[in-house]
Amino acid sequence: MTALQITSMKHFMSRLLASESFDIFLLEEAVIGTANTFTVDGRINKDFFRQSEEAEETAFEFRPWKELRGLCFDLIKGKRPPLFFRFTLQLMPERAAALLTRENCDVSPEQVKALVLNIRYDGEKALLTTATSFLTFVPSKEPDVIWDRAMKQFLEKEGIAFEVL
Repeated sequence: MTALQITSMKHFMSRLLASESFDIFLLEEAVIGTANTFTVDGRINKDFFRQSEEAEETAFEFRPWKELRGLCFDLIKGKRPPLFFRFTLQLMPERAAALLTRENCDVSPEQVKALVLNIRYDGEKALLTTATSFLTFVPSKEPDVIWDRAMKQFLEKEGIAFEVL
């Protein structure tokens, strides 16, 4: 697990909400504080899609970020900045498995439930923290190290300035 503080909020917000940069993630949860507090549960209600042509769209437990990004953007935009927001994102499962396999991780991708990115904005600064969720106890820290390194590389590739805390 690592903590990264964003040093250029305008560019970060543009990449997060107005571009496809973060579309490699699923949205687990969003909490946005403006004039009201809005909570978006990204969990897919599979019953909603039963007996429909969209049934195959429910392959994930959570909705892809790209499908909810516009809603979150609409809740945040306005004359005043939000008081706060919190996003819990998960790297898409096939991307997580590919990353761990490519890096020759000593833990099988099947043992990793999710590679998580938490984004917290407190009204002044944004803090990103990485986390790894496992299906069972795993003594190895290698998946964490791989995910931390990959997240830093992702931010650098997107031109998002940050400081490691």
